[in-house]
Amino acid sequence: MNQQELLDMIRKETPLQISHYYPRESQEAFWKRAAQSAEWQDRIAEIRAEGLRLDHLDIPELTFSLFIAFARTGSRLEYERVYFERRRRLNTYTFLVLLEPDNPVHLGRLEDILWSVCGEFSWCLPAHLPADFAISEIERHIDLFSAETGFSLSEIALLLGERLTPLLRTRIQDEVQRRIFLPFLTYGPYHWETARHNWSAVCAGSIGAAAMLALDDPDKLSHILLRTERSMHYYLEGFGEDGACTEGLGYWNYGFGYFTYYSDLLRARSGGRLDWFQNDKVRSIALFQQKCFIGGSLVANFSDSLPRIRIHMGLSHYLADRFPGVDSPPDGLRAPYTEDHCSRWAPALRNLIWTRQGVQTEEWASGSYYLPDAAWVVARHEPSSSGKVYGFAAKGGHNDEPHNHNDLGHFILAGGGEIYAADLGSGEYTADYFGAGRYQYACNGAQGHSVPVINGRYQSAGREYAAEVLHASAAPDKDELVVELSGAYETPGLKSLVRSLVWHKEPLPRLELCDEYSCEGAPESWTERFVTWRRPELLEAGTVLLPGSAGGGVEVHYDDKLVQPEITAREYRDHSGRETLWHTLDFHVLHPGPEGRLAFTFQFLS
Repeated sequence: MNQQELLDMIRKETPLQISHYYPRESQEAFWKRAAQSAEWQDRIAEIRAEGLRLDHLDIPELTFSLFIAFARTGSRLEYERVYFERRRRLNTYTFLVLLEPDNPVHLGRLEDILWSVCGEFSWCLPAHLPADFAISEIERHIDLFSAETGFSLSEIALLLGERLTPLLRTRIQDEVQRRIFLPFLTYGPYHWETARHNWSAVCAGSIGAAAMLALDDPDKLSHILLRTERSMHYYLEGFGEDGACTEGLGYWNYGFGYFTYYSDLLRARSGGRLDWFQNDKVRSIALFQQKCFIGGSLVANFSDSLPRIRIHMGLSHYLADRFPGVDSPPDGLRAPYTEDHCSRWAPALRNLIWTRQGVQTEEWASGSYYLPDAAWVVARHEPSSSGKVYGFAAKGGHNDEPHNHNDLGHFILAGGGEIYAADLGSGEYTADYFGAGRYQYACNGAQGHSVPVINGRYQSAGREYAAEVLHASAAPDKDELVVELSGAYETPGLKSLVRSLVWHKEPLPRLELCDEYSCEGAPESWTERFVTWRRPELLEAGTVLLPGSAGGGVEVHYDDKLVQPEITAREYRDHSGRETLWHTLDFHVLHPGPEGRLAFTFQFLS
């Protein structure tokens, strides 16, 4: 579709109205019903509790010392904690005004934070600004959070309408125009417009959504939508046909969430003629979430993902309504209102208006999946009458994936709500975390993953360092992944390294892992490394226990004539900046030869 065709279509269609958000009733009726609903009591109570907390606090200021901290130290947390606290305040008082429209205190506090957000030096995070930015050109920069802020303010202004004073409504319009629409139309293209990961969906999706909500100039709107539509194509190119998000499930929530919020508004604004939900790949991506869970809230958390993730229930119900085969998630996985540390408005709103009442589901059903484009095997196994869910995940791929970790051949084991073979997930985001020192962080480098260490060397970063899948299957009785890993290492003389992982789905499951290697001459050293949150215990020669919190656990069986175990406690800074304990269980080959076969069995105990 060219610009003229899009322009003609936009002129013919009705601008977005509040009724789009509440197709079955008025806005007032919806929020009155939500406030009185027994089923939503917990959701509304979480918002009210946050309001009570904020009532006793002043709006926190984004001071110069906070803004400059990243440039001086590389630390992001100081500024971002205050920035996101302000967004939490914005969200909370908007919801309270909708829930209690006759309460002038809530409206006053909302207008104060709206005015304050409009006055921020930049809506961008300092970490996303160029180190040498010019103050006179600060408004040219658009990042994830500035685009989100433009979307949030535009949507809040539409929903509250004349409840907001005319001066404030005008300022919101002017600031979104000045910080979002004008630079996007004048100074682009931006680097993220052609990104094949979450940035294109979030930035372009937020700008396109804000434009549909706030612009009454069809010519400008058509210019913006042509570019945002192009970015959505690039975003989808970042997925294979299997729909896997190699950035991890957290970034699926983020990127695909904003893709969905934008696409929903676009579908309405175009009278259904522009509909991304008719795309087969979009359906495959929508199915990814339910394939990721390996028991309770535990997920296959490869890349920069947390080990435990809660569901955006509104997004999940919306996708289940759109696509056959997308399951509504277990109600117990619902993310609480305060869980999103970034306090994003768009998902917070849709977690209320898109969630269907009367939907109660149990644990995800057992299932095994092979995702060939990502080269992941993910399995969720609940033996009959066991009451326990066991999970397994393993991956191939390459070492230049979005939010990449050097982790080819890495695997995860979980059972009964506990993780035994772990992925450390995302660490604290700093300047160096996304810079030259990225793979010095254990959570990113191969040293923090369950993969071999050869001659003291870890896997290397780069697209050329890749695994070759030799065999993969997901079957009722067992799942398998066999990968050639020699291409992941810059190790002279390494001719072949084949890792075989076989997950036996028995009443007490077991994983059989075998590494077979071939070298030109004997390697100087060879270590089989396994990563765990548990503190391993040497029970006897040939057996190490990864203990469960309440007994049981996983026994690791090995040939004590070939390898010697070493247990080491380590620490890293997690995504929230907390020092976190983890352990390596290293098996050092006693006499490495030019060829070798190293086998381990991970056996779950009752």
